[in-house]
Amino acid sequence: MILLVRLLRGLRHYLTWVVLVTLISASGSSAQPADPQGGSDPTRYDAPRPPRAHDVPYGEVARILESRCVVCHGCYDAPCQLKLTAWEGIARGASADRVYDGTRLHAAPPSRLFEDAFKASSWRRKGFHPVLCEREGLDNIGGSVLAQMLLLKQQHPLAETRALPETFDLSINRAQQCTTIEAFPDFAQKYPLWGMPFALPELDPKDRDLLLRWIDQGAPRETDPPIEPELANQVSRWESWLNADSPKGRLVARYIYEHLFLAHLYFGDDHRYFRLVRSRTPPGQAVDLIATRRPFDDPGVPRPYYRLVPLKEAVVSKTHMPYRLDEARMSLWRQLFVDPSFSVKAPPGYRAQTASNPFITFADLPVRSRYRFMLEEAQFTIMGFIKGPVCRGQQALDVIDDYFWVFFSDPSLLDNTEQAQFLAANSRNLELPAELESNAPVLRHWLSFAEGERRYLAARAALIKTERIRTLPHGARLIWDGDGGQGRLNPNAALTVFRHFDSASVEQGLIGDNPQTAWIINYPLLERLHYLLVAGYDVYGNLGHQLRSRLYMDFLRIEGEQNFLSLLPDNSHAAIEHKWYRDAPRWTLDYVAASHLPLGDRADLELAGLPSDQAYGKLLGQLHRRVDAALPHSFDLRNIQSDAPREMLQRLAGVNGRSLQWLPQLVLVRLSPKDGEPVWLSLLNNSAHKNVAEIFFEDRRRVPDEDTLTVARGFIGAYPNAFWIVEEAELPELTRRIATLASEADYRALIDRFGVRRTNGRFWALSDEAHLAMKKQDSASFGLLDLNRLENR
Repeated sequence: MILLVRLLRGLRHYLTWVVLVTLISASGSSAQPADPQGGSDPTRYDAPRPPRAHDVPYGEVARILESRCVVCHGCYDAPCQLKLTAWEGIARGASADRVYDGTRLHAAPPSRLFEDAFKASSWRRKGFHPVLCEREGLDNIGGSVLAQMLLLKQQHPLAETRALPETFDLSINRAQQCTTIEAFPDFAQKYPLWGMPFALPELDPKDRDLLLRWIDQGAPRETDPPIEPELANQVSRWESWLNADSPKGRLVARYIYEHLFLAHLYFGDDHRYFRLVRSRTPPGQAVDLIATRRPFDDPGVPRPYYRLVPLKEAVVSKTHMPYRLDEARMSLWRQLFVDPSFSVKAPPGYRAQTASNPFITFADLPVRSRYRFMLEEAQFTIMGFIKGPVCRGQQALDVIDDYFWVFFSDPSLLDNTEQAQFLAANSRNLELPAELESNAPVLRHWLSFAEGERRYLAARAALIKTERIRTLPHGARLIWDGDGGQGRLNPNAALTVFRHFDSASVEQGLIGDNPQTAWIINYPLLERLHYLLVAGYDVYGNLGHQLRSRLYMDFLRIEGEQNFLSLLPDNSHAAIEHKWYRDAPRWTLDYVAASHLPLGDRADLELAGLPSDQAYGKLLGQLHRRVDAALPHSFDLRNIQSDAPREMLQRLAGVNGRSLQWLPQLVLVRLSPKDGEPVWLSLLNNSAHKNVAEIFFEDRRRVPDEDTLTVARGFIGAYPNAFWIVEEAELPELTRRIATLASEADYRALIDRFGVRRTNGRFWALSDEAHLAMKKQDSASFGLLDLNRLENR
């Protein structure tokens, strides 16, 4: 009853917020649907016009779009859904309908580029309006919203000021102004400073003129070249492997697809990317793509085929999830799914209640094989709920702490038969919100999920008390040390997760000092994270689906934390748990208590008798030593060659407490040493909370006295809030200023000294330099930054 009262109270606040946001959004949009009459030709850009001899090459156009436009128009959260990552996105145009909308009572139709429609005229029927000229009687420049936005910027460039006026709303949930060409005169009169790039310096005149010439020429583009024979052979080989005829092969392929459908696949050292899709047609025929909301939805055909199609868009960091296909990968997959002796009677169906539950659908696959598959690329697996569509905005991310380490239970200790029997017996207790699909009731059925989780935890505790489990190793020896599946140490043995308020990052290794919290993830938890927040999450779903997914994530976070705390003695366990859940609601505390694992008497004897904070630190140290040999250390400050800046940066990383509340969440710093090339750094502001157990009023649970700062060598994060330029000799002054920040005025003075604001004339040159350095750091993981979160201070 306490749980129900608390949920109803939270729901009341949530619905109030929904109504307010709905009213604001409705009043703020100036989008007007294009008049379907009057000489419009919606088929004009159904296919690109082949270029003529003197036309601007599209490669030159793409270069400018990627460095100046895609950095804001690159994903689901592109303003007005205008995706400029590909010619097809420009041809599709814009829409005032939001993808990220936590207020809708009914699921929206999906609008995924290259999936839900393939021609401009089809997008017009879905409500998109053109940004290129589709009007008779208008020239290509006069009839193009894109061209008019560029010209508006030329006519009204931004002044190089400290901060833009309040008329520039830069919040991620700002009201959209999705003007059509018919409404553009009114838009330009009302918002003369809102030309493109929005709230950033104008383009170089040569680049702007080149774009305008291309638009005037009718936006030509070369046809896609055929895939080179070597790549085509690789595609054919992998498609053949993924489309075996046996029930066993078909189930394995389905499992792989449902885990890799967001991946950017590449072969060896060739960084041309492919997507794994379902097709109505087998290998050797043209792909007939099956577009469903979720990867486990009914494909509508007796047998879907798994095909590889080239990625046709620019790569953006916030969604880039590279996954390498090579001989080692195929060998591993054979070891996991071909060599083991198991049988599959018949392929499972696609009914939502079972397809959304991997413990039912894939019950025939060996449990250890499934776990190893996900664990071998653990960063990719966790990255799915960091870079997948779920994580956008505070409401999606306030369920995790700002900074925590992730370890994994050792797969070699997993007994296939025992775990399979346990999961089969508890499969109904592990049901996930996606079984209710995208129009879930706001509250109904929620208590059944909570009760199922309680039953699962009770069954897990009972299993742990069995004799075999009691004889497993103690302490850190329960943790996977990254032994890998190919005779190599695996750098995925431990991960660091940073939350940047309304975005997040996950990196291999243990970065920085001891974090605020830590998780240990086992197979059932890892699989549910994926099916809750990646495979099962519909970004177009209604508010019931989104709220239910957010609330369920509380269960999974608590599980991961309790797995870690179970390695502490009981007294330290209780004290640290209390610190992580200060002032949490009573029902949360009751649930946390019910999640305890009966392992406290088996904690390392070295931890017994220590004060709780010391025991916590010492346990982290033990786990760190357990995995350290496998981990990369590319972000460590010790990789900086010169002693002096390294020591000064370590002092900067030691700054903590209330002064950090004035800093943005993520700053990219260009450090110029006395000698040598510039060094890029990431400054990560880790905001502490009393707890992360509630959806609302996060600011009331902040504990600024416990804030910490992580300084990492290289680039972390896809959404920088600020760029700074610092000389080596200025590091002591920078450290002093950050440590003594006491007001917004202090921070503005710091930015006056070190910052390159979004209005700065040097901004684009610095952005280009950052991208070049990122690509040099790791070409496989490189993607364009998103500049939508740049601060205006």
